[in-house]
Amino acid sequence: MKLQFAKRMSYLKASEIREILKVTAQEDVISFAGGLPAPELFPVDEIGEINRIILQEAGTKALQYTTTEGYAPLREWIAERMNTRLGTLFDKDNILITHGSQQGLDLSGKVFLDEGDIVLCESPTYLAAISAFKSYGCRFIEIPTDENGMVPDALENVLAKTQNIKLIYVIPTFQNPTGRTWSLERRRKLAELSSAYHVAVIEDNPYGELRFEGTSLPSVKSFDVSGNILCTGSFSKIFCPGFRIGWIAGDKDIIHKYVLVKQGTDLQCNTMAQMTIAEYLNRYDIDRHIGKIVEVYKKRRDTAIKSMEQYFPGNVTFTYPEGGLFTWVELPEGIPARKILDKCLERKIAFVPGSSFFPNENKENTFRVNYSNMPEDKIGKGLKIIGEVIKEYMKESE
Repeated sequence: MKLQFAKRMSYLKASEIREILKVTAQEDVISFAGGLPAPELFPVDEIGEINRIILQEAGTKALQYTTTEGYAPLREWIAERMNTRLGTLFDKDNILITHGSQQGLDLSGKVFLDEGDIVLCESPTYLAAISAFKSYGCRFIEIPTDENGMVPDALENVLAKTQNIKLIYVIPTFQNPTGRTWSLERRRKLAELSSAYHVAVIEDNPYGELRFEGTSLPSVKSFDVSGNILCTGSFSKIFCPGFRIGWIAGDKDIIHKYVLVKQGTDLQCNTMAQMTIAEYLNRYDIDRHIGKIVEVYKKRRDTAIKSMEQYFPGNVTFTYPEGGLFTWVELPEGIPARKILDKCLERKIAFVPGSSFFPNENKENTFRVNYSNMPEDKIGKGLKIIGEVIKEYMKESE
């Protein structure tokens, strides 16, 4: 083919999760791969009734264009929710509605990144964020991360010695892929360093409402004194993902820049979907709905942890998330997760190898387990098979 494509096309590759999901579409596959919410928890009947009411009472408005910023009542609800839950000080003009929090990441690349700029991230980090930022020709520096978040000394050392750092991308609560949650002190320190070194922070928070135990913590944004920190959020994990409605929030002058680039991308998000969510929030108790989700996911997390404790070899480690959708598994050095996956797929079991979550390094002995989408009996069965495959591989490798 003789066509000349943009340089960014050389940076892009297919999402490993999306490729694996093609396999897991088969009904007999037990999948721990995608971060899929449990579909049986979607409020289908309520949404059907709300759609009927909206079309009857405000159909022409719901089917018309709306502002790029988004439906005002929904933005007002989001601002109030963030202020109450995360310690922010927002109003609706701090909020831009996006197609899921994923679009907020892509727009961040448009707003901040030139070719050759540097993004700092946790090691490992969310693989779709890597794809979103990489398309703008940036480079990544992975910051060492422990059970409390980014290691502050390592972060400050990189900030002090490196030119052209434009963004710091983090998921402080129930991180994807590890499930870990940052400590209060690490959140405060990141805000301080962001201000001191004049670097923007994208605080991604799609899972924060799904806490099973422990104490909720204020956002990194709540410690922001310079306006450098932006927050993303989403209704995908607490309501339903098919609407693709999320948001990005931050300083009004910065959000205005996001509005400008969104106008060149898609003009606006779906009006009907925004109005449907806003009307649901007005008519129903979202906290009660989230409580049902948390109850189910906690049981599934518990089943996953117990199954790995029972079936995995003793030299395999995994995280214990206090919420969210994922746990992170680390195999002994020299045991490649991709080889384990190949053998598991033969037995109709799927997961995501961990190397996809490292923009620079390839740590082949790790993988991510999602526990939100499968019922407890399949979780137990699937993890038992993974454990058997690991033991078989380790024995063959002796």
